[in-house]
Amino acid sequence: MDSPGQYEQQVVWTVVDTGIGPLLLAATRDGLVNVVFHARGAARDRALEGLAARLGTEPVEAPGSPLLAEAIRQVEEYFAGTRRAFDLPLDWSLISGFNRAVLRELASGVPYGSVLGYGDLAGRVGQPGAAQAVGMAMGANPLPVVVPCHRVVESGGGIGGFGGGVGTKRQLLALEGVLPEPLF
Repeated sequence: MDSPGQYEQQVVWTVVDTGIGPLLLAATRDGLVNVVFHARGAARDRALEGLAARLGTEPVEAPGSPLLAEAIRQVEEYFAGTRRAFDLPLDWSLISGFNRAVLRELASGVPYGSVLGYGDLAGRVGQPGAAQAVGMAMGANPLPVVVPCHRVVESGGGIGGFGGGVGTKRQLLALEGVLPEPLF
């Protein structure tokens, strides 16, 4: 016999301090579902409200949750410079279609310390000429850092935009040895 709420979605979250500021990590039973930059105060509250609306349940703060333990450990290792690849179960339920295909390719095909142009990534998913759509997919990435949208840059050598801010993108690329450490 099924117990009440057995199939109800559970969402747990915590905030981890990193070299680029506080990151909100949220997970479901399926895996890490959301990473949010600048996760203090109103920004954190907006992110949690958005998760509740999209997943149909109120996220619960649970820094000691087994669902978050491995994600916390790997994020801390990444920022300490001892982890080059994330090996986490990911819950892709916040993204679908073209955006999901782009982000899955990014996660599996653009390693630490490398960058790829928006147009090049579009070609990898069979949509040459869809560089702008790839840019939109990067902006919709619910799992930044872990799904490394910071590694996608403009083909002409520009850094491109970034949901966490261009300064944050520069810091992440510097951490991975792609750019020199920012002067300011």
